[in-house]
Amino acid sequence: MAELARCLCSLPANFKARHSWHAVTRLSLSSLLKLRSPSSSCFSSGSCLLSTLSAAPGGRQPKVRAQVSTTDIRRTIADDALLQQFEAVIGIETHVQLSTATKAFCSCPSRYGADPNANICPICMGLPGCLPVLNVKVVECAVKLGLALGADITLNSKFDRKQYFYADLPKGYQISQFDIPIFKNGAIDVDLPVEFGGGHRRFGITRVHMEEDAGKLVHAGGDRLSGSPYSQVDLNRAGVPLLEVVSEPDMRSGLEAAEYAAELQRLVRYVGISNGNMQEGSMRCDVNISVRKKGDEKFGTKVEIKNMNSFSAMQRAIEFEISRQVSLHGEGQPAKIVQETRLWEEGSQRTITMRLKEGLADYRYFPEPDLPEVVLEQSFVDEVRANLPELPEQKRRRYEGMGLSMQDVLVLANDYDVSNFFDMVLVAGGDVKLAANWIMGDVAAFLKNEKLTIKDVKLSPGALAELISLIQDGTISGKIGKEVLVSLLQDGGTAKNIVEAKGLLQGTPSFLAIFLDLRQSSTFLPQKFSASACMKFAAHY
Repeated sequence: MAELARCLCSLPANFKARHSWHAVTRLSLSSLLKLRSPSSSCFSSGSCLLSTLSAAPGGRQPKVRAQVSTTDIRRTIADDALLQQFEAVIGIETHVQLSTATKAFCSCPSRYGADPNANICPICMGLPGCLPVLNVKVVECAVKLGLALGADITLNSKFDRKQYFYADLPKGYQISQFDIPIFKNGAIDVDLPVEFGGGHRRFGITRVHMEEDAGKLVHAGGDRLSGSPYSQVDLNRAGVPLLEVVSEPDMRSGLEAAEYAAELQRLVRYVGISNGNMQEGSMRCDVNISVRKKGDEKFGTKVEIKNMNSFSAMQRAIEFEISRQVSLHGEGQPAKIVQETRLWEEGSQRTITMRLKEGLADYRYFPEPDLPEVVLEQSFVDEVRANLPELPEQKRRRYEGMGLSMQDVLVLANDYDVSNFFDMVLVAGGDVKLAANWIMGDVAAFLKNEKLTIKDVKLSPGALAELISLIQDGTISGKIGKEVLVSLLQDGGTAKNIVEAKGLLQGTPSFLAIFLDLRQSSTFLPQKFSASACMKFAAHY
């Protein structure tokens, strides 16, 4: 302790001025000895948030990414004939960051984008003598998602401590749920994209449990610890509430896995518990992949993949990892497939070794002594169930029943706000197919060009329904309707008022009469033009 005190006293003044005492005291002695060195790049650069971390709290060395040889990370692609002999077995662990106002066990704001280490307190820092208090909103969010997944609820669940040592985990353990999760045995339904052959899939959900997030490391050398001169620690995320959704190993391709994750994102947005933005880390997917010969029942050695910030990246990472493992089987070296965590490198389009995978024994779970059991009343569960919105799967089936194509169904039901807008247009009297066409066509194009959402524009569902009606009854043409729509999107109002104010009313009967007279008297107009063809001509112009 005397050596520790001397190290703290010898830290440069600019370091102590910028960083709180409790942040400094989480450093290990070996870290501080390194920090005291005048040659430390951390102090010479003057840009470190907390410290250069050479050892984890508690003195144990963290499991860091190993230096990887060129031959180890080369991209090996199995040929199609070999790939056809194997099948992939894929399961996904998804962490959903909840949109609560405060963290899981303290009153610190749970807000993305704040200055580093601005939203922390003694509780989420894990200082001695601080007791956690469960945020009831976390339980409510868990119940919403579990019910939406059709899972079995556990009315009496509990929290556990998951022990592991890493620089972004100030307590040295994570509060999670181990053997008694709040939900288990659910399922999620997915409609695959039409352009990839379509089809319906149902993937099992093993469990849903509550836990807290860790902090975040920012490595000075880029996105990897290996080769970085120092790492910065931002603990704003420490203690932010999460729901971990663990799937059954039911997926067999990168496409199925990506569509599963997209449907889960859609679901959490529909029930209003998270924005699900992968770019912000609000939804993070860890994919477990193994391969086996087709027809075999035994699973192969699974590999976990992290660091995928989009669904397309997830699909590419999975397809690469499947090919890598199959290639090793084809070369007669399946023993080289080890249980490990690998990272997806977007730039090189490959997976690389990060660390060997921990087992359950490494985590040393035991019941959380500072929190009571989570006891739910059935009346509370019933109330949450009664207030659930129509879910994506239910909405897609309803749209199918209206006669819409599957392509239209998938586009409209993809976004909660767009589907609600579409439904309100129908309530206001809009034609189903025409409403779908206008929303997926001109409205969607305007939103894309202006980088807006359907909630940002001034167009109301009633105004779009009125516009469709004016076109249907011949008051205005489709071409004029497009002009009116732009005004409605930008300025709001009603379609009829805009048409009248701009003098856009279409005199359909007199136009047709003149056109038909010309057809009878002019040698330039073909006599084979029918009255219906004239109507279509008039409606267009």
